[in-house]
Amino acid sequence: MRILVVEDARSLAEVVAEGLRDQGMAVDLAYDGLAAAAKLDVNAYDVVVLDRDLPGIHGDTLCRMITEREDRPMVLMLTAAGSPGDRVSGLTLGADDYLAKPFHFPELILRIRSLARRRPAARPRTLRAAGIELDPVHRTALRDGTRLELSVKEFAVLEALLRASPGFLSAEDLLEQVWDENADPFTNTVAVTVGRLRRKLGGPQIITTTPGVGYRIAAPAPAPG
Repeated sequence: MRILVVEDARSLAEVVAEGLRDQGMAVDLAYDGLAAAAKLDVNAYDVVVLDRDLPGIHGDTLCRMITEREDRPMVLMLTAAGSPGDRVSGLTLGADDYLAKPFHFPELILRIRSLARRRPAARPRTLRAAGIELDPVHRTALRDGTRLELSVKEFAVLEALLRASPGFLSAEDLLEQVWDENADPFTNTVAVTVGRLRRKLGGPQIITTTPGVGYRIAAPAPAPG
């Protein structure tokens, strides 16, 4: 899941981003409306966490711009003004949800995940393929009924591959979806993470690699005989 946090209070933005990354989300930051608009033109996001009172382009204007996009992300609007009238006006602008500051971080996580599930292209909550069952909300992954103990990045890579199944994801796709815009495109971190994930999944292998194409989840071939 890829998130854009748009917040001009840098300390709050960085704390929010760090907490979301700890939950396995890829997070980009923008500290004003202009920077956010530029990132939205380049990257595809599942959810935008949008502060309402922004410099550059006001949050209200940016919210309208987002809602006019064809394949738009969901918008969670943040604001220090939490009256019912403020909430109604924020939702009228096209925001999908509204959260007043100060907020409890676990509630922010739940709202982001709920919004991601509500996107028109969103898949069912539990992802299944090749004997794997993964629940992104409860952060559980099973193989043939046995629980897998995965790191945050391993879990996120497995989730991305399951969402794409039976299609392929290139290393660049995984960098974009699991890491963020600061990831080095020439790093081998994807290959290293996939290697660790394969070891934890055990045999027979279900993550296949096609040179020049990428990775995918595939059911193991039946044993001969």
